[in-house]
Amino acid sequence: QVQPVESGGGLVQAGGSLRLSCAASGAASGRAFSSYSMGWFRQAPGKEREFVAAISWSGPLIYYADFVKGRFTISRANAKNTVYLQMNNLKPEDTAVYYCAATKSQTRLAYVSYDYWGQGTQVTVSS
Repeated sequence: QVQPVESGGGLVQAGGSLRLSCAASGAASGRAFSSYSMGWFRQAPGKEREFVAAISWSGPLIYYADFVKGRFTISRANAKNTVYLQMNNLKPEDTAVYYCAATKSQTRLAYVSYDYWGQGTQVTVSS
């Protein structure tokens, strides 16, 4: 069991940067956190939720959505039970609520189901 909690969202001008954090809590924290792959998703108003990036606990293997185009970087710090999403050169179309989620899968992380979800953090990019 793991409970992700997102933070770091906010308002930024186009071209700016934000770093989102996702801290895990609950029974799966500590050593158990390392057994989960972590993913970032986003949902804009009136649109479906979409995959952004994910990182496995083994390797690590990293997956990015095509629209990232080298702008975003996902990383994790297992000692802190935390996963990060560094977002650079933000665009207005990046505006959305960003969610982190956990899965025990190690591969195909853009396609597998995720078991635990955070509440989300708002990212707003002005033009």
